[in-house]
Amino acid sequence: MIMTKWPHKDLLDTDHLTLAEVTYLLNMAREFQEINTRPVKKVPTLRGKGVVLFFAEDSTRTKTSFDVAGKRLSADTFSLGKSGSSIAKGESLKDTALTLQAMSPDIIVIRHSSSGAARFLAERLACSVVNAGDGWHAHPTQALLDAYTLREYWQGKMAGKTLLIVGDITHSRVARSNIHLLNLLGISVRVFGPKTLLPRDIDAWPVSVYANLSEAVAGVDAVMCLRLQLERQQAGLLPDLSEYAAQFCLTRDHLAKAAPGAPLLHPGPINRGLEIASDLADAPESRILDQVAAGVALRMAVLFTLGMRNEYASEEPHVSPS
Repeated sequence: MIMTKWPHKDLLDTDHLTLAEVTYLLNMAREFQEINTRPVKKVPTLRGKGVVLFFAEDSTRTKTSFDVAGKRLSADTFSLGKSGSSIAKGESLKDTALTLQAMSPDIIVIRHSSSGAARFLAERLACSVVNAGDGWHAHPTQALLDAYTLREYWQGKMAGKTLLIVGDITHSRVARSNIHLLNLLGISVRVFGPKTLLPRDIDAWPVSVYANLSEAVAGVDAVMCLRLQLERQQAGLLPDLSEYAAQFCLTRDHLAKAAPGAPLLHPGPINRGLEIASDLADAPESRILDQVAAGVALRMAVLFTLGMRNEYASEEPHVSPS
């Protein structure tokens, strides 16, 4: 694969990426993953570049991994959150964007509670914008790191596999971005969750919908559980949590019905005993910590690609630590 020039200014979702572009990012992430195992983990590839981490919504894993990724590429990273900023004083997203643009960043990584916030910035700013999660809409780097984790576990053999997603599909930006990407990679997707937490148009999605967890998990090659946002129960969309756990919590008995060695994924943070049985979360089948490690490497690949998109024109990045 020859990637003479990256064609996208921004990364807003997985649906505008081709299979060749996804493969390119995953290959690059693997090279950066190797760097992350060295005693000296820093490379000079983005020295002099500025990366703003604009997180108007709480985050631990995503924000930290983008920060680590930027620093390991020698970029200057700057954090902006809702608390303590002008956002909390009522400043509009447009004015915040213009303020950030005036500081001449090369990349803005945004997480926001409003669907479409990342695209709103991307359409108004000259710098690159990376969507780190916007409302229920999309979370492309989570989907890419999930794909990377699966590809490494399956040793590159992804086409023809089947993956089950369990939980709140309606409100999950992780599910939306993953479903498109997994289909692109030739992976069949099953979904299972409470009827009140399935999209009304789910029949039009490229997925198979199941009404029983034991049937849904039978024979699948991987399972992804989604974090349950507890406010859904307060909104009347769920029965009490003990009843939810009885019907939708993945246990060892459930996973035993999957294909031998089927890995378990979760975007985190986990509600133990609600989405996944606690012993299963720590079992050898769990690849959750692999996902965390993959997040740094994958986000290094994304920041590198966007940061060098006007300068870089060869198949693989030169990432010598010297």
